[in-house]
Amino acid sequence: MKPLAFFRRYRLPVFTIFAAAGILSALWLLGALPYPVTQKDDIVTVFIPRGTSFPRVVNLLDEKGLIRSRLAFRAMAWFTNAPQQIKAGEYEFPRAMTAADILQKLIHGDVKFYRIVVPEGFTVRLIADRLGGQGLVNEKEFLRLARDREFLATLQIPTASAEGFLFPDTYNIDRTMDARTIMKMMAGQFWTKVTSEMIAKANAQKLSLKDWVTLASIIEKETGRKDEMPLVSAVFHNRLRIKMPLQSDPTVIYGIENFDGNLTRKHLERQNPYNSYLNRGLPPGPICNPGLDALSAALNPAPVHYFYFVSRNDGSHQFSANLAEHNRAVRKYQIIRNSSGN
Repeated sequence: MKPLAFFRRYRLPVFTIFAAAGILSALWLLGALPYPVTQKDDIVTVFIPRGTSFPRVVNLLDEKGLIRSRLAFRAMAWFTNAPQQIKAGEYEFPRAMTAADILQKLIHGDVKFYRIVVPEGFTVRLIADRLGGQGLVNEKEFLRLARDREFLATLQIPTASAEGFLFPDTYNIDRTMDARTIMKMMAGQFWTKVTSEMIAKANAQKLSLKDWVTLASIIEKETGRKDEMPLVSAVFHNRLRIKMPLQSDPTVIYGIENFDGNLTRKHLERQNPYNSYLNRGLPPGPICNPGLDALSAALNPAPVHYFYFVSRNDGSHQFSANLAEHNRAVRKYQIIRNSSGN
């Protein structure tokens, strides 16, 4: 019931009406006054979980020292119908902010967002680590969901893991989002970027969706240079065509539990499903989350007959059509590497 309707209904004396109006005006004025600006802790963070009652919201704000009077704040909220409009989330309030401005911020849902960058080539584990480091997810829960076949099916992910399908991008995430919501957003971005024409082109090359993304993920890990990606793609397409092992170090590394950063000959000789030195064809699934350039390169290999490449130690690679050329390149760049002390 509106304030004036209340007074009319019960035919209250004029003095009572004016007294009540004066009290309400005083409460409003009290709520509209800002706190004095302090020298420290000028920004106060308040987290309002989903389903929090309005009285609890008032308590949270009062506990943080953001409101002068609970009564004034409740009165102001009542007049603006705020209790039914407040949105959950993490908020940052300047300590000098008025009650009216606090209410408007809560009504508009002006929550704090975390800008999370997921680079091309990040694995699911690295994504979980980055999100967990900001306190946005429980890492174990995120990794568990990434292998939940029933959940993955709702995201149209046809593999046993979300690896490869969490699109590298910059995401704005707030604390009301759980692991499911975040993973759904990242997978949704994958399906926004991947077109039906791209899928049709993969099928025309006899690559399933899983095979295409797997190949793209290997290309992504092999080179950070966009101009080289079609050349790396050509090497792997050429090898797959003649059933030659891919011999890709990143695939071997992906299959090593707790890899310490030092790839040895023993690793290359040890059998695991991702060892592309011992196993022909593509590994069981993607080894990272590739970006659009790698996905495109996997479908558009350069028209070259290269079968080998070796690092030039400067971020680029030397490509070769046969083993003799490759061995000469290896010797050349090994000498450069050794002479530079690497």
